[in-house]
Amino acid sequence: MFRITLPDGSVREVAPGTTPADIAAAIGPGLAKAALAARVDGELRDIGRPFEGDAQLALVTSKDEKDALELARHDYAHILAEAVQNLFPGTQITFGPATDDGFYYDFAPKDRPFTEEDLPAIEAEMRKIIAADEPLVREVWSRQQLIDRWTKAGETFKAEWAQELPEGEELTVYRAGKGEDAWLDMCRGPHLASTGKVDPNAFKLTRVSGAYWRGDQKNAMLSRIYGTGWLNKKQLDEHMMRLEEAAKRDHRRLGQEMDLFHLQAEAHGSVFWHPNGYVIYRALEDYMRRAVNGAGSKEVKTPQVMDARQWEQSGHWGKYRENMFVIPDETPNIEDEGPMVSEDAQWLALKPMNCPAHILIFKQGIKSYRDLPLRLVENGCCHRNEPHGALHGLMRVRQFTQDDGHIFCREDQIVDEVQDFCRLADRVYKDFGFTYSIKLALRPDNRFGTEEMWDQAETELRDAVVRAGMATEEYGWEELPGEGAFYAPKLEWHLTDAIGRTWQVGTIQSDRVLPERLDASYVAEDGERHRPVMLHRAIFGSYERFIGILIEHFAGRLPTWLAPTQAVVATIVSDADDYAAQVAKRLQAAGIRVETDLRNEKINYKVREHSVAKVPNLLVVGKREAEEGTVALRVLGDQGQKMLSLDEVVERLVAEATPPDLR
Repeated sequence: MFRITLPDGSVREVAPGTTPADIAAAIGPGLAKAALAARVDGELRDIGRPFEGDAQLALVTSKDEKDALELARHDYAHILAEAVQNLFPGTQITFGPATDDGFYYDFAPKDRPFTEEDLPAIEAEMRKIIAADEPLVREVWSRQQLIDRWTKAGETFKAEWAQELPEGEELTVYRAGKGEDAWLDMCRGPHLASTGKVDPNAFKLTRVSGAYWRGDQKNAMLSRIYGTGWLNKKQLDEHMMRLEEAAKRDHRRLGQEMDLFHLQAEAHGSVFWHPNGYVIYRALEDYMRRAVNGAGSKEVKTPQVMDARQWEQSGHWGKYRENMFVIPDETPNIEDEGPMVSEDAQWLALKPMNCPAHILIFKQGIKSYRDLPLRLVENGCCHRNEPHGALHGLMRVRQFTQDDGHIFCREDQIVDEVQDFCRLADRVYKDFGFTYSIKLALRPDNRFGTEEMWDQAETELRDAVVRAGMATEEYGWEELPGEGAFYAPKLEWHLTDAIGRTWQVGTIQSDRVLPERLDASYVAEDGERHRPVMLHRAIFGSYERFIGILIEHFAGRLPTWLAPTQAVVATIVSDADDYAAQVAKRLQAAGIRVETDLRNEKINYKVREHSVAKVPNLLVVGKREAEEGTVALRVLGDQGQKMLSLDEVVERLVAEATPPDLR
């Protein structure tokens, strides 16, 4: 008999072959109906998979939303693949995972790529499969069985993948339905008990795109079908409303309407900042300089191009080379014949990050323990060779500028420095009106350094957050196994925007690897050389992405201190032109970014145009205002207007235009 321990501490003795579903049924019919899956010794499993020995059991229901959503989305992906093969015989399947808000599946169509016109028919077929309530049965196969199965079925992509699976490992497939007509897919699982366990009204197929097999552009192009899936229709409707709101806030559309920036093929993945956009950029730079200078940092500037041998020594060449832009350290041969670059050419690289360069600054001259902590910061321009398909407006680019910094410190200074950074980040994010959560990303499988180094670094970061009073539910504190960098664990700050989306921006990492690899040292009190610990830190992350987040968070209605044009003085009649110029001059003298609109257009037309451009304050003047020395103030997003004296308007706008850290 197996001993199965439930969350309340009670123990049930069951015979071999018993499943979590059997225990749910024994507890009661309500739980039997509600149970979707099980956590057996912490591992998420099928509700119908038999126990293999004594175990801890927690039954998963829809109340366990994270697990339930992952299961449902995984099922939707399989149902999508089955539906496509039903409708389009000869289509080959590859893989389809759950995602943060849905699922996708990659296909190799027999005749033509899929289009969005195909989606309604596929959705209808998916609903038929859900209505059929086909059982989803887990089976263990050998590697050779899988190869034979996929080869016989003409599934060349699955067969290729099966060829690479390890011998002796438990390999599973899931069978949907019964008999010879059952649909199969190779999958680790887990899944719900049957296709009917998902809600037929809680999913929607959203779009189609191209995707390379195994993410390699040298391989075949596949058709990827995306969908969103939820536990019920209410969740789906709420999600679709969020998508609609997100489309209205899209920073690419608003960036064009507000004349902030553009992107084009001549510099794919890099941003052309227009005057309006660069005002925002510079305002953020000025803000960040004040913030870090007040925290005792020293600003530096380092080269864009560095010898590849530096990147080899740091470890980036081996672990990050495919994302780096490299150039030969010689003039390329541009003649028709012969190689462009000689075989013995030395290579240079555009820096993808600033940390090795900051170590080179640290190594200039002898550093004493009295010099630490040394806090270096740089608005450092970096280049990363992101895939074309991954680029997305300002959110993911190839050239970007980080508000980067590195703190070189002694072992006994680490916790205090990280704690101070937590408080600085808190102040910055609150100045922009964001709430946030803090995550601790722990050691990945592919990493440098000893276990002792990682133990110490993870403990230091954790202790600093605890001391800062932020390792609490209020701050969304969570630890993320396996998600650290290859050289260091890291704290991550995840901002929540106005419509509930989260964005990972700030970070601080406790690194003992790079100082070792690049031979950084200081003279300690004992007269011996010791390695400093290097804390990598950023708050915005990158200016480009942070500006994109701000645009979408505020739906373009930036606070006055960030707005490119903070006020427009618009005339109702030409008789007020001189007064409008006086008002603008007064505001300019007070430091306000102001323009005048003296065009011979109706005032309603001017109001609409400046509202689209997201100007926060419109000052309307006519003959009456000119005579009385007043203005009619229209605030973006408010109904109506307020009649104020010019002195009142100047005082109000000066207060709004003052950055929050200077108020």
